[in-house]
Amino acid sequence: MMLIPTEKRLDADTPPEKRGQMRDGVRLLTYWSDSGRIVHGGFFQLAHQLEAGDVLVFNNSRTIPAELKTVDGIRVRLSREVEDGTWDGLILGESSKKLEFMHGLKALVTGPGTEPPLVRLVFSCSSSRLLRELYRQGDVIRYEHVARSWPLQDYQTVYASIPGSVEMPSAGRAFTWRMLAHLQKHGIRLAFVTLHAGLSYYGDDKWPNPALHPEAFSIEDEQAAIINDAKANGGRVIAVGTTVVRALETASDGNTIIPQAGVTSLYLSRTSKLTAVDGLLTGFHEQEASHIDLLQTFAGEEGVKAIYKEAVAKRYLWHEFGDMNLLMRQERS
Repeated sequence: MMLIPTEKRLDADTPPEKRGQMRDGVRLLTYWSDSGRIVHGGFFQLAHQLEAGDVLVFNNSRTIPAELKTVDGIRVRLSREVEDGTWDGLILGESSKKLEFMHGLKALVTGPGTEPPLVRLVFSCSSSRLLRELYRQGDVIRYEHVARSWPLQDYQTVYASIPGSVEMPSAGRAFTWRMLAHLQKHGIRLAFVTLHAGLSYYGDDKWPNPALHPEAFSIEDEQAAIINDAKANGGRVIAVGTTVVRALETASDGNTIIPQAGVTSLYLSRTSKLTAVDGLLTGFHEQEASHIDLLQTFAGEEGVKAIYKEAVAKRYLWHEFGDMNLLMRQERS
């Protein structure tokens, strides 16, 4: 579904803090799917769209510098850890099966990855040492809409605590500690899950197939209890990002969230029935099929078209440094 021509999109290539704003100074477009009502405001006003007893669920995975460069200058982007020392990755350019990086780090291409164009990489060390090498010689993965390099800290949410995502779970980037405290003061509860996000784009107009794009996740007992208690007492569950939707719907038994750790390949389409999540906070991103399909589980096809048409007309900013979109399934009086 083509929503808008690319040339009409306003890509944000600079963090808000570098363009004279606070992190939470971006804009917020709120859409209620039952009424079709759209409200514009500032992201710091998010509490006005929620109610006491609602729970915001965040992904606390921390972004790692997941792009390496071989001694020959070939760029290698990691996508996900398959097992200790073994990763799916994307090689940008022609290379041999033997890859050599700085400081003695090596990797062997042993075959195809989970889906093309990913390949399976076996490194010469454990994943714990590889993580140290990534922080030593790796770089942040960035795409064409970001013209220059920004520090790793600009690709972290303030609450990120568990390293593992090769790209920032960007829906939570605009939150500040001040804003989190403000939300709690208004009776809105906070819960955290972990899902290590893989590559969202392979280049040359190729995006991952969600069914072939497994991602590791975990939900602890205490966090599941917060979510389940909110739901049982009439509160709404709002996922901060599509990664959280994927984790919660995977862990749902239809009524409650079951604490667990594992890998999910869940693909949510417009016909999927959501049992855990009542709302979604997300940014404005590429119009590739899986992302749009997931948005349609909340707003339907016409609703998503209306959201993106309004976002273009009001000049909202796209991508991880851009503005925010709250989709709620039902408006309360």
